[in-house]
Amino acid sequence: MDMVGHVRCFVAVAEERHFGRAAARLGMAQPPLSQRIQRLEKELGVRLFERTSRQVTLTRAGALLLGEARALIAGCDTFTASAARIRDGHLGLLRAALPSGIGGETVAAILAELQEHHPGLEVELHELSTSDQLARLASHDLDAGLIHHPCDVAGLELGPVLRCELGVLLPPASPLTARDEVPLAALTGHGLVLFPRADAPALYDDMLTTCARGGYTPGLIRHGQGDSFVRGLILSLNAVAFGPQPSRPTVGPPSPDVVWRPLADAPLAWRYSVAWPRDRKDAAVTAFADATPKALSRTTRMSDDLPPRPLHLRPASEYWL
Repeated sequence: MDMVGHVRCFVAVAEERHFGRAAARLGMAQPPLSQRIQRLEKELGVRLFERTSRQVTLTRAGALLLGEARALIAGCDTFTASAARIRDGHLGLLRAALPSGIGGETVAAILAELQEHHPGLEVELHELSTSDQLARLASHDLDAGLIHHPCDVAGLELGPVLRCELGVLLPPASPLTARDEVPLAALTGHGLVLFPRADAPALYDDMLTTCARGGYTPGLIRHGQGDSFVRGLILSLNAVAFGPQPSRPTVGPPSPDVVWRPLADAPLAWRYSVAWPRDRKDAAVTAFADATPKALSRTTRMSDDLPPRPLHLRPASEYWL
């Protein structure tokens, strides 16, 4: 028996004190309403109404149960409304991640976008490498993430791919700082500072492959991620690093010690997209998938990767060719 539906009928009749008016209020015919009241009385084992040809009055049992009936309906309505808000992404918990290197302005813009349009959504945001994100997405410990391409996206759905052109960060003593743009081959003789391979193995290998095809094979590779640490390695090792054009002329805190130049023919780029498990696309994930590209486009030099490049699978990874 639909207990809540039958209790709604009981409350309507109790408040209207008339079966005809109660039926009209509930949008149903009077005979089915009378049948529901009878079934409810049978189920509860008590008589709820005294009926005469002129009036309907509550029994003592009906009067005692009316308050609890109203509370039951209110609780059910609250439960249904909360479920609808969760379904629409206004309540609930979203576990999401961004890779290192995403600027604070972008992080703030993503959270502000979510707060504006989904104020009841609790966002648990992590800074995780692409490899860590893929592992947590596979184990369902993460609902959505912003990943670097290329990577293995088996079992995932992807949002639009965004592209950010990379230039080269040079030590100030390098003669290449005099150029307006730098070919990859001209970097010969400089070491390379790169993110740890474990963070995104396919991307790491793809970048080194692109460098080799462009005539640059670094003799020395050091690993680092933080802006200040990378800058220190560039200065101390006569090395270079690849990165997007900074909003200031340097990496990290203002300093004239590192010089950014674009790469000739734009051979290198970061490519990102929001990813989520193929069986998980609720309103909270949709909100993150919508907010993140907007924030990236607004706060960085990223743009849609058009025309889209096909993905070609290779063992254990994916490569953009």
